[in-house]
Amino acid sequence: MSFLEKAGMSVLRSFDPETAHGLALKALQAGLAPVGQPVDSPRLRTRLAGLDLPNPVGLAAGFDKNAQALKGLARAGFGFVEVGAATPRPQEGNPRPRLFRLPEDRAVINRFGFNNEGADRIVQRLALRPKDMILGLNLGANKDSADRADDFAEVLRLCGAHLDFATVNVSSPNTEALRDLQGAEALAALLQGVMQARAGLARKIPVFLKIAPDLTEAEIGEIAQVAQAAGVDTIIATNTTITREGLKSASFSEKGGLSGAPLFEKSTRVLARLSHLTDGKMPLIGVGGVGSAEQAYAKICAGASAVQLYSALVYEGLSLVERINRGLLELLDRDGHATLSDAIGTARGTWL
Repeated sequence: MSFLEKAGMSVLRSFDPETAHGLALKALQAGLAPVGQPVDSPRLRTRLAGLDLPNPVGLAAGFDKNAQALKGLARAGFGFVEVGAATPRPQEGNPRPRLFRLPEDRAVINRFGFNNEGADRIVQRLALRPKDMILGLNLGANKDSADRADDFAEVLRLCGAHLDFATVNVSSPNTEALRDLQGAEALAALLQGVMQARAGLARKIPVFLKIAPDLTEAEIGEIAQVAQAAGVDTIIATNTTITREGLKSASFSEKGGLSGAPLFEKSTRVLARLSHLTDGKMPLIGVGGVGSAEQAYAKICAGASAVQLYSALVYEGLSLVERINRGLLELLDRDGHATLSDAIGTARGTWL
């Protein structure tokens, strides 16, 4: 991390977390945010659901909810970027404070509740996106919607023409009863509507499904079956957790979804279970607690074709992307793998 990035991170930590988040986005918009150097190596290139990623390190949804900083994020070295979640209509989300740092645990708790400016505003920015980035949108539902399942399809209909992929998010703990849509029957109906919306697009894009870490093995198996039957291209494992074991920070009891380092083991076990259940044939994205090259590599060896991060950026800055990619090259050398794809799933059994 450069001196400039360390100084910037120190300044941001002097503000409350949500204000700091907003300032970081403004810095990216203005081209002022320190970022690492893109790592360009054919060994890191990976193919995911028909997408050719320049490297496997992606940005998770939630960082840029309203697609405001696309140009800055395109220069940050990510292999792919996911923005949102977007809902059909604007909504304020839950009352502040709703974002909490847990520094002793290298973690974050949020209870935003799908706050965003709505799909009509977001699509205007997506239409002006840099063309040299792989960009996806996290699809959400309005809290007061009469038909939440149709909300996901509606956002895709509105925004799909400007996307490289779309993610169905039924796993946020911050919208009441949203996780109920992970049940087999409800999920199948929701995905059917999303796939119909995708069929109406001029260009077919892959559809991802993001699931919660707080699932039983039986529920994971059900979701895998439903996702495969529906034609989902990739499963993202996982969203934030509602559990709170072993935390030390003062804000540990705040309501909301916990992300960051404490989520690493739980999310990686769900990832490995999905890889096992789908016999490695369903491409997976590993999310949850990725804050180093070693952790990204562990997700890949557990079955992920790519990883996403967000919470670690709060503590490590955007140069973390470069550090992870350079570290992955060293780990591939250590284990004798010619390319990243050679490492996928090689240690899945360790996590089962």
